[in-house]
Amino acid sequence: MSDVYKKRIDKIRKTIASDNEAILITNEINVGYFSAFHHSEGAMLITRTSAVLLVDFRYIEAAKKYAECDVVCISKGFISSIIEICTKEEINRVYTESSNLTLEKYSLYKKHFDEFKIELDISSKLDENISDVRIIKTKDEFEKILKAQKIAEESYLEVLNYIKPNISERKIALELEYIMKLKGAERVSFDLITITGKKTSLPHGVPGNEIVCEGDFFTMDFGAVYEGYHSDTTRTVAVKNATDEMKEVYETVLKAQLAALDVVKSGVKCSDVDNAARDIIKQAGYGEYFGHATGHGVGLEIHENPTVSFRSETVLQSGMVITDEPGIYLPDKFGVRIEDMLFVTDIGCINFVTLPKELIIV
Repeated sequence: MSDVYKKRIDKIRKTIASDNEAILITNEINVGYFSAFHHSEGAMLITRTSAVLLVDFRYIEAAKKYAECDVVCISKGFISSIIEICTKEEINRVYTESSNLTLEKYSLYKKHFDEFKIELDISSKLDENISDVRIIKTKDEFEKILKAQKIAEESYLEVLNYIKPNISERKIALELEYIMKLKGAERVSFDLITITGKKTSLPHGVPGNEIVCEGDFFTMDFGAVYEGYHSDTTRTVAVKNATDEMKEVYETVLKAQLAALDVVKSGVKCSDVDNAARDIIKQAGYGEYFGHATGHGVGLEIHENPTVSFRSETVLQSGMVITDEPGIYLPDKFGVRIEDMLFVTDIGCINFVTLPKELIIV
């Protein structure tokens, strides 16, 4: 077992209160995080003395090759295999992720666990504990996110050449995804947002057959995945020209985005980061048109903890990765969003994004 995965397992293992307790991880992202085996099938059982990945015959060869823990082939059924290990190690309580458990699965697990007097604990405790471990990124994770960002940036710069009147939103989305995959992305981080004109007032607008027109704003929210890690960036550009109102809104969003960036560092509350951006937008008279949080965590998932909102009391720590993405959305007119991805440090932050932020006319 490599030192990276040993440390991860040891951190979550510390949340086990006694030798008679175990952790059952079924969320595929979490299984991959703790075992190094990334697949949609499988589960992981962690006790005070062991860490076991459970997979069926289809994945046993790959799991034994790549997993950073012991591997058990499920031959008697998934639940029976878990119970067998628990019985052998005298486990009487198993914590599992409530966020990944349907009522049907819970009922099935509980029925079999009860037969062996094993308590199934689905409190949010495990979800919170796993989040606390994952929220701080290591050097290796930082480098993978940086690589994902580099792929996305290079692709964006190429796609800028495609944005011109009479091309469709969907065509640009396809080009951007194609280029990112050519450059080494496993996949895109999410359904790409490439929207034009009035649709830019939709924070999560879906690319369609609408065509780019002269005088439009064009917004691209995009990201690449590299070795499981995501990037996330948004840029808004103007096509051929921009009105004074468009420029005013853009400059307001940019000022807000920079204000939030300036306060990011370890020890600062997420709500303070959000308020730094939100206050600028409110003062400019656009407060009602900024209706989402300023940012969110990024890592193995595109949306992770922490949430950077005015409601969040979470305190930033060195090693967290967050986005900074305020926006103004004027219904049936246009919208602007500018998004960077930041690595929190003790003295400020490192910006993963190197793209220019001044208004670009394409």
